[in-house]
Amino acid sequence: MSLFKKNRTLFFLLIAAIIIPIVYFSLNSTNENGQNTEKPKDNFTISGNIKGADGLRIYVEAPSDRGMIPVSDTVINSDGSFRLNGNVPGLGFFLIRLGENPENAIQATIEPNNKIVLNTSLEDFKFKPNMNGTSWAKMLNEHQEIMRVFEQEQKLLMANKSASKEEINESFFASKKKVEDFAKASMLRDPGNAYNIVLSMALLPSASFTDWDPDNLKVLEAVAQGFETKYNGQPAAKTFRGQVDQIREAYDQYAATTNGTIAAPEIALNDPTGKLLKLSDLKGKVVLIDFWASWCGPCRKENPNVVRLYKKYNKQGFTVFSVSLDEDVEAWKNAIQKDGLIWPYHVSDLKGWKTSLTAVYGIEAIPYTVLINKEGKVIGTNLRGEQLEQKLEEEFKKL
Repeated sequence: MSLFKKNRTLFFLLIAAIIIPIVYFSLNSTNENGQNTEKPKDNFTISGNIKGADGLRIYVEAPSDRGMIPVSDTVINSDGSFRLNGNVPGLGFFLIRLGENPENAIQATIEPNNKIVLNTSLEDFKFKPNMNGTSWAKMLNEHQEIMRVFEQEQKLLMANKSASKEEINESFFASKKKVEDFAKASMLRDPGNAYNIVLSMALLPSASFTDWDPDNLKVLEAVAQGFETKYNGQPAAKTFRGQVDQIREAYDQYAATTNGTIAAPEIALNDPTGKLLKLSDLKGKVVLIDFWASWCGPCRKENPNVVRLYKKYNKQGFTVFSVSLDEDVEAWKNAIQKDGLIWPYHVSDLKGWKTSLTAVYGIEAIPYTVLINKEGKVIGTNLRGEQLEQKLEEEFKKL
């Protein structure tokens, strides 16, 4: 597997792993034959009063790759009081849900011997639970208030029909940063706090490592060490450590495709006239390797932006090396002319997806780009639009 593809595959695996519960369990223990044995004794309680919620059922459940696993539930009394008991084998990630709306839930990190108390109302349950009774309750209450503000800001943002795309993005990331800053400060202040399992999710990259702050790794590492001290030998500590190691490995592999430490694999193919062109012949230029095809709608839509950037930076030493995944030579040539792809470097083996380059460069979809510096080393992958322009601007400022 190529480094490019391995990086993306590992990234999506680790994102899936982080949301799987820290501790797997079932309500009934089983013996070696898979038969149910005596139900474990209750080792945690949740009680309190939720005004206006009489008659509703309150649940504790664990999200898993097998769906929601029920832990305990009870009906809230007519005066709003309730008490439920349950058993957990160790620190884990759970949801405390009120009623049948799956969105009306609080993320919690329940441990054996927890005596959790909630004093709130039906309206305030999710964002103002007023929880106490555990070492992590204060952190949960503060986090829920931060999330309440974040959600309100997002609703106002989406309701603002006059806002531009740039304004929406700027507002979103400003709101998101408040959540991330709270998470970082809280996690570093108390690395061994159980609720850091929930807070750690704010520090994960949302879609890729592009624009992700690598300092997040230092915070996650501190929590992993805190868990290894406080929960030594427990599955929670081992699982969290494993997830941090996965994130570090994925980021290191991503960084290798952006920091100029690996060379772009050679590409030597014919242009539309049959002339052999080599990527290595362009050493000394900043080159965008652009994998595209005449039949690829998103590729054709992006072409005007590539043309614009070529015109903007060509005199500074930038060019484009277009690699087509076409099979029809006439369709390929017509698309080059129609889209005004004015650079001279167009190549293809006319094998479509059967070209060996899809494996070499780990291409799973097009358009796909690889940006290389003047030494032929990779400094960016899958860059388009504003991200590509920003990267080019940064690169030429160095030169």
